Amino acid sequence: MDEQTPPAVHGQWTPQGEVPPRPGEDAVIGAIATVFDPEIPVNIYELGLIYAIEISDDNHVKVEMTLTAPGCPSAQELPVQVREAILQIPGVTGADVETVWDPPWDPSRMTDEARLALNMFG
Repeated sequence: MDEQTPPAVHGQWTPQGEVPPRPGEDAVIGAIATVFDPEIPVNIYELGLIYAIEISDDNHVKVEMTLTAPGCPSAQELPVQVREAILQIPGVTGADVETVWDPPWDPSRMTDEARLALNMFG
């Protein structure tokens, strides 16, 4: 296996059959980090747009996210892209993505990596 191929994910076996793999928060964050704001060359996780991630006992993922501004042209497509990315994680049974506006997003929520990518250190 080369460095580009991720390791296979397998569930556990029990007398009742295979138990699907349990998705972890790191896997959800990794999936979310594949979604980019089309106007800003940084993924939405590093931009600080993700406010909450919950994974239920039945592997259903709920995400609360915001956008950089209420009039954001990507208001409809970004939550759909986040949901689709999460549904690709092995073991996830469903995903709900809710857009929230409280607290409002501001640049202080960005990671240092995002600030560096956007030249926001001065």
